[in-house]
Amino acid sequence: MANVVGSGPNGLAAAITLARAGVPVRVFEAAPTPGGGLRSAELTLPGFTHDVCATVVATALVSPFFETLDLDALGVELAQPEIPLGHALEDRAVLLHRDVDETAEGLGRDGPAYRRLMGPLVRDARAGKLMPSILSPLLRVPRYPLAMARFGLPAIAPATTLGRVLFREQPARALLAGLSAHAMVPLRQPVTASFGLVLAMSAHSVGWPVVRGGSARLAQALVETLRSLGGEIVTESPVASLDELPPARATLFDVAPRQLLAITGDSLPPRYRRALGRFRYGPGACKVDWALSAPIPWRAPGLARAGTVHLGGTAAELEAAERAVHQGRVADRPFVLLVQATGADPSRAPVGMHTAWAYAHVPHGSEADVSGLIEAQIERFAPGFRDVVIGRSVRTAPELEAYNPNYVGGDINGGLQDLPQLIARPTLRRDPYATPVPGLYLCSTSTPPGGGVHGMSGYLAAQSALRREFD
Repeated sequence: MANVVGSGPNGLAAAITLARAGVPVRVFEAAPTPGGGLRSAELTLPGFTHDVCATVVATALVSPFFETLDLDALGVELAQPEIPLGHALEDRAVLLHRDVDETAEGLGRDGPAYRRLMGPLVRDARAGKLMPSILSPLLRVPRYPLAMARFGLPAIAPATTLGRVLFREQPARALLAGLSAHAMVPLRQPVTASFGLVLAMSAHSVGWPVVRGGSARLAQALVETLRSLGGEIVTESPVASLDELPPARATLFDVAPRQLLAITGDSLPPRYRRALGRFRYGPGACKVDWALSAPIPWRAPGLARAGTVHLGGTAAELEAAERAVHQGRVADRPFVLLVQATGADPSRAPVGMHTAWAYAHVPHGSEADVSGLIEAQIERFAPGFRDVVIGRSVRTAPELEAYNPNYVGGDINGGLQDLPQLIARPTLRRDPYATPVPGLYLCSTSTPPGGGVHGMSGYLAAQSALRREFD
């Protein structure tokens, strides 16, 4: 018997992996519905479907765990935007197409440098030589060391440094900076370039799709898979202590380290408890969802065809905005990540209407409602945006944490993703998923590989539990 606490994509991946090995599994979920970051709801107006957290599920398509699922057979339909990503500048849009050459052609004098950088990486990614290692603990020996070295040499650099070294003009530098800003780490820090490279590789390799009808349908498919294997999910069942769980040979926690400490009490050794207590959480996010009467009126051609749009201007502007957040300040012109899913999936809104959402990074735990700053950034590149807004819903960083306690301080990545915490996540251990107590495991995004809809933290934690507890 195994228990899993939390039914986000990692908790469900852990449960499915255990159930496939013949282990009876019961999942405990505090909320009324399973899914964690994969939930959808009518947040603004009736008939408008919004994803409460994740929308773009590119990492699912490069995840070894999701490769074990037949999403088509499970009724999950992925919709691909015509263009994965657009980056808005004052006078133009920089477009990241599925095709490397087409993207390079839009980068002018930096096109050849972009081809030299991304071409080999995308070929390696498509050949399956990169993502399994990238989506695993960094200290493990990669199966394809030459391919990982080719990725690792530019990936270890700060995004600002790599942009200045490789590119001469603003469009390519801004594109890399926007991609790298997903790390929610100052862009002058080491390994921030890795986030940009991985996201660009995924866009070129598999696109940046959305789930038709809402991300909750992907969660439903995971739940159906688990139940078909004999697993059980119990909702509205918060777990406050180990005493509340039934006896089991293994219990896996899809929770943040702070929650694990609260649940386990003195069961964990003091040294490990102190290490978990030192785990650092990153900036928060303030998210806005909109119901729209018409498409966003982008000034630059091409942005209307992009599923995701980065707003914030030049690489220097993005670097300044992210630096401000880590200094505890709200940026006047924040980096804004916007998703307009109805271009690829019109079913999310009534005929002729649209949805969009965006978030900006804010200091950890900040109560600031920066929806006005977010909308100002959109208006900067899409004059008249506010005229098409017919409904909005705002969640501040504390409200995101209240919705999902794994988002400590509004940190949607499950912990700061700087170099030390990419190596030691949540602490420096040969097996980052196993705690010092036999039978207790951590399987959330606070373990490798970190944030994203990939299920790999749960998949790898379950494999660890199977080796240690069920062999």
